[in-house]
Amino acid sequence: MTASLGLGTYRVRAVEQAARTACADGLVWIDTAPNYGSAHQSLGSVIADHPRAMVATKTGFFTPDEGAAALRAGVLTAAQVRAGHSLDPGFVRWQTERSLVALGRIDLVFVHNPEHAGLRPSELHSALREVFAVLEEFAAAGRIGGYGVATWSGFQHDAFSVSELLGLAMEAAGLGEHHLRAVQQPVSLVVARPIALALDGRGPLVLARAAGLITFGSSPLHGGELPGLVTPELSEFIRPGASPGTACLLAAASCPSLDVVLLSAGTAPHWAAAKATVAAPLDPGHLRKVTDVLAQG
Repeated sequence: MTASLGLGTYRVRAVEQAARTACADGLVWIDTAPNYGSAHQSLGSVIADHPRAMVATKTGFFTPDEGAAALRAGVLTAAQVRAGHSLDPGFVRWQTERSLVALGRIDLVFVHNPEHAGLRPSELHSALREVFAVLEEFAAAGRIGGYGVATWSGFQHDAFSVSELLGLAMEAAGLGEHHLRAVQQPVSLVVARPIALALDGRGPLVLARAAGLITFGSSPLHGGELPGLVTPELSEFIRPGASPGTACLLAAASCPSLDVVLLSAGTAPHWAAAKATVAAPLDPGHLRKVTDVLAQG
């Protein structure tokens, strides 16, 4: 089963237009964050017009303007503002409130690259437990649907595991049912280990799916850089006649145990082509051959 296509809004210039194109398909995930330029301000009206669209935002990173606002509000210190990222529970609460105002509703709040905090594992786990406790309050009040962790390298560097995240969520929820709902990590021909592990029935995606979490794959084109690095021979091997961009997206979307692949598709033709691509995934046997080729360098 292939992953469904979701809209990532990082570096998308015409965010409102891109979101309206994606939302025309009905049940689709829109993934954004407060530090993704003007995305939050642009998406509110689109979300209001498309009640079936599902909305994921993040907490942790912030823009200079939001950092300045947090400083004025007494939520962050000047030193914390300079860091550009915070797991402080008070800031998480403040930022999530702002995101709710901007977006109107939120289905998921991802804790954004918590490994960026530079904490030792025990300290990071303690910080995550406190952040989860704040997000549990929002979820228990029905203000958000749930929360998750969006990581770039946390699983890879053993900053935390899926089972540890689940344990922290249970601790944060206390006697109630926890609201940890999803994990997000990069999945691409550059970050291909999640694919190889999933093909073997192992790794964070498999464990998260088994625990009932939604699995998101980010950066299938590695920030737009990957198609320029893929050779015609590799594209042809992945799928005869495929362009480099199509081949990259196809490999990521075919990853087992991946529910949603997020693509920053800025135009209607780009979105339509991506939809057609993920609708015809690679079979696992061929995908394994692709990962074997990548492993050989």
